[in-house]
Formats: sequence, structure tokens, C-alpha cells
Amino acid sequence: MRKLTMMAALAAATVFAAPAMAGSPEGHFQVKVLGTAVLPDGKIDSVKSVDTTTTLGGAVAALANPQTKANDNVVPTLALEYFFNRTFSVETICCFTQHHVNGAGDLAGTELVDHVLILPATLTAKAHLDTGGPIKPYVGAGPALFLVFDEKPGATAAALGIDKVKMSNKLGVAAQAGVDIALGDQGFGLSLDAKKYWMRPTASFYEGDTLALKTRHKLDLWVLSAGVSYRF
Repeated sequence: MRKLTMMAALAAATVFAAPAMAGSPEGHFQVKVLGTAVLPDGKIDSVKSVDTTTTLGGAVAALANPQTKANDNVVPTLALEYFFNRTFSVETICCFTQHHVNGAGDLAGTELVDHVLILPATLTAKAHLDTGGPIKPYVGAGPALFLVFDEKPGATAAALGIDKVKMSNKLGVAAQAGVDIALGDQGFGLSLDAKKYWMRPTASFYEGDTLALKTRHKLDLWVLSAGVSYRF
């Protein structure tokens, strides 16, 4: 987390201190440095397979309401945007967010997946409302690919014999709405943004070479951001 914060701060210092970039509220490029709250759901959408001969599979199969929940996180985010004109633009974001998945319902108190590192590669097409003033609302939508790295069994899953867990990379969609607020005519501004993602990744739990349990999860996270921008 410290490295990510330092990278975001360096990017901000580079953009906002560079005199060679002629800032303008009507420029074609915009860079945003944001603080972002990542608020996933994470509950089980369906159980794809369960091997009752394994310890974890047998335990889950005996429960009436096995459920899960992913934790929230706050991370630095860098957004890059290109404006075709005053009305239309495309935007991509760069960040990593780390989560773990714990049990809920009949699984309350258990630790199932630890250290899930997600790169939410997102590209949105945005429509901006030209109000004639500094405040410009927008809406957008586009594809999102969640790339998952370095996931590990949680303490409870490991105690039940799970030595490997794999969460799938997943393609989904995102919708967004927000507002850009220009601060003067030098390209600086403030930005508020909200994104809603729809994702259904799977989690596979292995006991040795045996697939003990495979579940599909309703990730469907909210991503809420606020920060500063520079347009040039």
C-alpha cells in the first residue's frame, strides 16, 4: 500500500509541477489523482461443484446457508482521459486493490481467501454535459477486466486441508457517473466519480490435486473516488 501511495504521489507531482504542459479546461488530455474506496459484495452466487470426500467440501455441503463477504479497501488511483470534443471522452484507470474473503451466514467467523490482489482494468466511454460553466457532470460505461493475483487460502480454509485457492480473471461491465469542477483557466480541477461494476468471478479451493469446492461470487462492487485533476 505504501508503494502504491508513493507512486500516486510521484505521478501527481510530475503532472502538477510540469510547466511545459499548457493547462487548459478545454484540453484534450486529463490526468486525475484520486483517493478511491473499493466496496465489493462478494457473496456466493452459486456453488458450481463440491467434493464431499474432502474436509472443506463435506463441511460446506452440510450447511444450509453458506455465505461469504469481501472486505472494503481504500487505495490511490490514477485516471487518464482523452477528450474528442467537449461532449465525448474515453477514460482508463490504474490501481491495485487488496482484499480477503470471509465467511458469512452459516460460515460466519471463518477466513476463506486471503491477500486477493485485483487489477480492475477498466475502459469507459463518457458523455459530458457542457453547462457553460466550471461544473461539468458526466456519465459513462464500458468493459472491465478484473485480473487477480497472489490469492492464498485463509486460515480456516488452510486448517480444513486447502493448500491452494484460485480466483478467476473475469470480464464484466462498469457504469459511472460523476462531475469535474474546473478551478480557474489553468487546467486544474476537482473530480468526484462513482462506478458500479458487475462481476461474477469463481473461486476454486484445492486439497492437493483435488478440487474440493468451486463457487461463483457476486462481486458487484461500488468504486467511489474523489481527487484532483489536470487537463491540458
